[in-house]
Amino acid sequence: MASIERLYDLFQPEHYDLYIEVSRAEKVIKGKTVIKGTAKKQAIALHQHDLKVASVKVNGQAVDFTVVDDDDQIRFAVPEAGEQTLEVVYEAPLTDNMNGIYPSYYQVDGEDKQVVSTQFETYFARQAFPGIDEPEAKATFSLALKFDEQPGEVAIANMPEERIEDGVHCFEKTVKMSTYLVAFAFGDFQSIETKTKSGIKVGVYATKAHPAKDLDFALDIAKRSIEFYEDFYQTPYPLAQSLQVALPDFSAGAMENWGMVTYREAYLLVDPDNTELAMKQVVATVIAHELAHQWFGDLVTMKWWDELWLNESFANMMEFVAIDAIEPDWHIWESFNANDVQAAFRRDAIPGVQPVHVAVHHPEEIDALFDPAIVYAKGAHLLVMLRSLIGDDALRNGLKAYFDKKAYGNATGDDLWSALGAASGQDIGAIMKTWLDQPGYPVLSVSVEDGRVKVRQTPFVLGEKPKDDQRLWQVPLSASAPGLPALLTEESADLGDWETIKAASKGPFRLNVGNAGHYIVSYDDELLAEQIADLTDLPAIDQAQFLQNALLLAQANEVNYADILPVLPLLANSDSALVQDFVYQAITAIKVFAEPDSKLEAYLQLFTRGLSTERFAALGLAKKTSDTVSDELSRPIIVAAALYGKNQHLMEEAHAVFQKAGSAQKLPADGRTQVLKNELVNYNSQETFAALLAAYQETANASLKRDLSAALTSTPDALQLKTLVASFKDPAVIKPQDLRNWFAGVLANPVGQDQAWTWLKDNWGWLEERLGGDMEFSSYITVISRIFKTREKFDAFKAFFEDKKDQPGLSREIVVDTQVIENRVKLVEEQEASVAKALDGLVK
Repeated sequence: MASIERLYDLFQPEHYDLYIEVSRAEKVIKGKTVIKGTAKKQAIALHQHDLKVASVKVNGQAVDFTVVDDDDQIRFAVPEAGEQTLEVVYEAPLTDNMNGIYPSYYQVDGEDKQVVSTQFETYFARQAFPGIDEPEAKATFSLALKFDEQPGEVAIANMPEERIEDGVHCFEKTVKMSTYLVAFAFGDFQSIETKTKSGIKVGVYATKAHPAKDLDFALDIAKRSIEFYEDFYQTPYPLAQSLQVALPDFSAGAMENWGMVTYREAYLLVDPDNTELAMKQVVATVIAHELAHQWFGDLVTMKWWDELWLNESFANMMEFVAIDAIEPDWHIWESFNANDVQAAFRRDAIPGVQPVHVAVHHPEEIDALFDPAIVYAKGAHLLVMLRSLIGDDALRNGLKAYFDKKAYGNATGDDLWSALGAASGQDIGAIMKTWLDQPGYPVLSVSVEDGRVKVRQTPFVLGEKPKDDQRLWQVPLSASAPGLPALLTEESADLGDWETIKAASKGPFRLNVGNAGHYIVSYDDELLAEQIADLTDLPAIDQAQFLQNALLLAQANEVNYADILPVLPLLANSDSALVQDFVYQAITAIKVFAEPDSKLEAYLQLFTRGLSTERFAALGLAKKTSDTVSDELSRPIIVAAALYGKNQHLMEEAHAVFQKAGSAQKLPADGRTQVLKNELVNYNSQETFAALLAAYQETANASLKRDLSAALTSTPDALQLKTLVASFKDPAVIKPQDLRNWFAGVLANPVGQDQAWTWLKDNWGWLEERLGGDMEFSSYITVISRIFKTREKFDAFKAFFEDKKDQPGLSREIVVDTQVIENRVKLVEEQEASVAKALDGLVK
């Protein structure tokens, strides 16, 4: 595949007049684009993809042109370099691949309906109109939109509607922005709106398949998030509106189009009367993430895709900063530590993984950049580390200077480091480059030697360690004792006299207190014994961090999972949701050793039942008015553990709840996933299975759909799983946006694993055609790597993906995931016997 040619070097647009006419009935787009800008050379080109170009004019004169599909270009010449007005008339197909301009399908009262919307990130604006489809090519846009309009339908876009002339919706001219942020939608939407303190119109839009009340939660979070950001960034929101739009078909989670943010319905709409707190938190953080982008990404945009982290890492951190400020009782940073941080740690230790800042050489590599565990989660953790190092005052002042200098333009990481360095008085660039420009992170080995505390950093690797690995990081130590160095900049250091440090330490001696640093710590036996002795008295974050370090070291085969098992009962009755999350992350990790129906599985289930019994008795299955936030967040974790442990009381109670409700739709959201799973795993019938599958197809409630999918894929009936697999390609049953989760669910089910794997191999070509342009397509490979654990499956994985390694969008994922599976296979072979022995001793 050809290397990327930067068309902005040839032509620099200033303004677009976009006329776009969409026919849903004929599935055709007709358009005329007029671009004013500056040609740097006579031979120029515009981006296009699948456009049927009828004519090209330069300054009103028709010119010859060549469409080069392999390069996504229209090539032609202008009379001379300088200011030009270009006009392109074209047609394009209205496709169903959830990129460019595309329809979403849904039903209201049994009637088939559709809305049309856009998804232009990363490089799909060229499917809708010709232009310079690169982040640096910022311009203003005036949109005129016509469509086969039905009574009651509305059209929305980045900017407010200015007028309607002869059925053409004309929108106000945008501010200067990148092509991938242009957006519009039309259809039979319902909406609600409010205004922020500064007068910005905030709206929420959704189809009428949903109750109006489901829009209220998003409106409240969006309004308060914008108000928080205006204060925190000390920079006004730059547009008159911020619309949040829920779409029935949407490949990503959400997209930060400036002024008109689009979302998958599951991440915007909330039933206020029947949604569990954990899901409300997810929706809130997604909204806050996208609105953080309105400054970080939209107002100031990365210069090129290799600086994607400038957009995503910052938005991922800021979503937690914002929600923590507006909903402090949620303790949202616990969710960050339990989920984002762990995903980053697990992924970032694999040889071959991309760094946060990564070069882009081929167009298909752009989509491969959107690694959620690296650019989002790791990048966010690095910025949390930086925030901890410099403090909020320096962070806010640096960001204000950055926005003031770069507003409506483009930036690089160096621009940000310069602003934060000036605000903090530290060489931020020197610190952060060691984390952004190289993959991975260190393990700090801490020991007491001859009465001195010594620390040494080495790259932490899951799998075969590269030879002569010289990576070093500037590591914030964040020690529990005062007076120690702030940074470890060399390979090793002597931190001082042990008795002095021990006396000054707040609790047992620890590094990375608060877990803000993107590294783990391995302590010698003496230090570790002190921590275990005081473990139940430590703060919840330190207890969770203790398990985090142990689990990662065990995954690297540097300690044994058998040694972690005896620690879990010490923490099993914690009232902290964060600690409970880590206790059962440990159980999940140990499940890899448990073959179905084996003695080891029976022992692990018995051990898990013992761990969870007391907390389940205290929390119960149903939500209580006396619940704390931690209780609400702990309950799904504890109930899932008790169900795995075959807690008979829970199984019978859940079955009774299901029977009393009479249908999935009438179950309370709290505990619903486990009630449904229990019914299919322990009380299965074909009638129940059919009813739940029908309920999945009928409901528009995305949260209920998620729970039904999780339950249906857990059935132990091979014929029922066959029914599900047979529906994978039927969008009337499973929408393409949801297919990956269904595939993952069946693949994770031992009864269905071979069925799902065979389906993927037989239908890979169809998957590539249907979803191959999507930035999350490679995650189908990631899903497999999380589940396969036998040498037979490892060999099958390698054999199938070997000839796909040369595809730029898949290459890195295949290399990384091959190692993930190989590491797991070796781990099972080397530790299974010791884990079995430890469990045997603990349950007898």
